[in-house]
Amino acid sequence: MRNADVAVVGAGFGGLATALRLAELGANVVLCETLRYPGGCASTFTKSGYQFEAGATLFSGIGEGQLFSDWNRRWKLGLQFETLDPIVELRTDLWSLAIPPDPEEFLRRFCELPGADPAAIRRFFKTQRDVAGALWKLFDDPSLLPPLSGTSILRHLSRTPSYTPVLRWIRRSLSDVVAHHHLDDWEPLLIYLDAVSQITVQAKASDAEAPFAMAAVDYFFRGTGHVHGGIGQLAWALVDAIQSAGGHVSLANRVKGIHREDGGWRLETRKGDIRARKIVANILPQTLGKMVTPSLNGALQDVERAVEDGWGAAMLYFAVDGDAPHSDTAHHLQLINDREAPLNEGNHVFCSVSSAKETDRAPDGQRTVTASTHVPMKVLQRLSPVEQGKYIESIQARMRETIQRRAPELWTGLKFEATASPRTFERFTGRHLGYVGGVPRRVGLRHYRPRALLPREADRGLYTVGDSVLLGQSTLAVALGGVRTAEVIAKRDT
Repeated sequence: MRNADVAVVGAGFGGLATALRLAELGANVVLCETLRYPGGCASTFTKSGYQFEAGATLFSGIGEGQLFSDWNRRWKLGLQFETLDPIVELRTDLWSLAIPPDPEEFLRRFCELPGADPAAIRRFFKTQRDVAGALWKLFDDPSLLPPLSGTSILRHLSRTPSYTPVLRWIRRSLSDVVAHHHLDDWEPLLIYLDAVSQITVQAKASDAEAPFAMAAVDYFFRGTGHVHGGIGQLAWALVDAIQSAGGHVSLANRVKGIHREDGGWRLETRKGDIRARKIVANILPQTLGKMVTPSLNGALQDVERAVEDGWGAAMLYFAVDGDAPHSDTAHHLQLINDREAPLNEGNHVFCSVSSAKETDRAPDGQRTVTASTHVPMKVLQRLSPVEQGKYIESIQARMRETIQRRAPELWTGLKFEATASPRTFERFTGRHLGYVGGVPRRVGLRHYRPRALLPREADRGLYTVGDSVLLGQSTLAVALGGVRTAEVIAKRDT
């Protein structure tokens, strides 16, 4: 029987960040993960001699002074972070936009798109950046995130004028902001905002809560780039950091049950029982609820409902001739087949292409590509198992069509292909039914309630972290939520 101050369940980035911060603060922490490797939804896996990202994704938090950059330096992780140019290339049938890391250059290019009104566009992005600037301060200085100390409350109050632009747009959609600037009939902006919102706040612009969506539009310019070797390199480096800080990481160790005993908790795991005074669960609430006894009695029902209103993903993992991509560097493509159709179900495909220098990720002369598209889970779950299979196959066929039309250089160099569905993703990551991406940030006040902004305690001494619980979808947001949860636990123990 192993004893611990805190047991962390799940080595996604929320669990990794929680465990590392707890270990830094002197806690005896044990991190258990079902898979043989860390990272969860943001991991790198090997198949048939190729290394793929679990999901096509951008990665943030590597800018100077940001969380992962600080950890890389503090723990001598030896990671190579790469700033990309362009960060993403958005392609449609009529126009394309290569998004550079410099926001002013981005704005100049945007104003050159067909039918642009440069003055109106600049006014819109001025509004967007005012809101984004206020909210990104919370990510740049995590001490300002809830729960707040007396000092941080005073700092918040001193910044009140900077939050004024945020307050104006609460309970309004991103499309409302576009209409306010008389740009609601200019297709390039509408498509761009829908595309960005779909991969960040998980909702189209007409549904997305404006402050969150406007902050997400700045995502490309806030320490976003590439981890050489794949995002799994960062996950493994954080495992090493946890162990260097005195924590214990147990991979391939599924937690089978969580039981309250003697004022603490007992974890029943594949490798034996663990007793802990507190637990942090980096798993979806539907999975957690099945593990815990006595029952949580609906303590996370609101999160469960929000998750079930979200998305799954259909995936294509493939390899191409190393000379096929137009760039030798790692890069990302957002491909839209039909500009008038919804940006899901294969009509909108996000591709992450490995660098030619990442020679360990594919056989000589080849490169890997991870491609994903959103699948509406409410539609999928209404179907029978046989119908689900046909539905996913039709989506993957549409993905291939979109790639062939918008990025033919990838498909003509095809060397290897594998597919995945939400069911595959559930088996691969342990995510309930294959849900991905966190809770959609649709219009509403629920995003501002204390339970959405504070570390969540499902039961006494049982905390939850992850993309469905605290701070939101990106790897950086999930990790910062883990850090704040760890600090709350440590403070309550002193």
